Amino acid sequence: MSKAISIDVIYSDDDLVIANKPAGITVIPERNHPERDTVQTLLEKQFGRLWVVHRIDKFTSGVLCFARNEAAHRHISLQFQNHEVQKTYTAVVQGRLNEPEGVIDAPIAESQTKPGTMLIHARGKSAVSIYKVQQQFRHAAVVSIEIKTGRTHQIRVHMAYIGHPLLVDEVYGKTEAFYFSTIKRNYKPSGEEERPTIARLTLHAASLQLTHPVRHTILLAEAPLPKDLDTLIKLLSKYDS
Repeated sequence: MSKAISIDVIYSDDDLVIANKPAGITVIPERNHPERDTVQTLLEKQFGRLWVVHRIDKFTSGVLCFARNEAAHRHISLQFQNHEVQKTYTAVVQGRLNEPEGVIDAPIAESQTKPGTMLIHARGKSAVSIYKVQQQFRHAAVVSIEIKTGRTHQIRVHMAYIGHPLLVDEVYGKTEAFYFSTIKRNYKPSGEEERPTIARLTLHAASLQLTHPVRHTILLAEAPLPKDLDTLIKLLSKYDS
């Protein structure tokens, strides 16, 4: 029997529901598996009908906003469309960054040879990401990234473009998982085979700031690092400094 998925609610009122999405669950139903639970279907059991405002990848965790009525949906969707929403992510990326901060301004388009994946291309849509190194280790770094646009896979594509893909990203970084033995010499797992420290995208939607659709006040929602990413960063701090 599969374990029930719990969705933590960060904020809710008559117009909004803001949740902390766990990694491994989609925002809306998958085309090939419409019967599986999603963040939307699970929250609708508690709040009734919800309108999807934006999405984050299945294997990304963090802040996710839904509207509870059509008027709120229109208002918040326009904020996203006009780039008036502030979205900040925490990412663990590969390698040592030469600059402590920077701006990546490179258009993103869907690949014509690999549908469902994105790439940097002149025919793409404008995409801007601002990054700042929070912690630098020997083989990896913790980076805070604010995205000014919301293109599909934007952070994953942009960080790979500058030579620092996510520490775990099968598509853009060619890495399916991170193992402790990568940074700990002579490490021998207690079992026959080493289990990965983390085997999902090392990306977390840390905060979302928007204007409330009715009260017109600034609303800031923050999601703490999930246990798997927190454990990864602590191991890097101890053994990869």
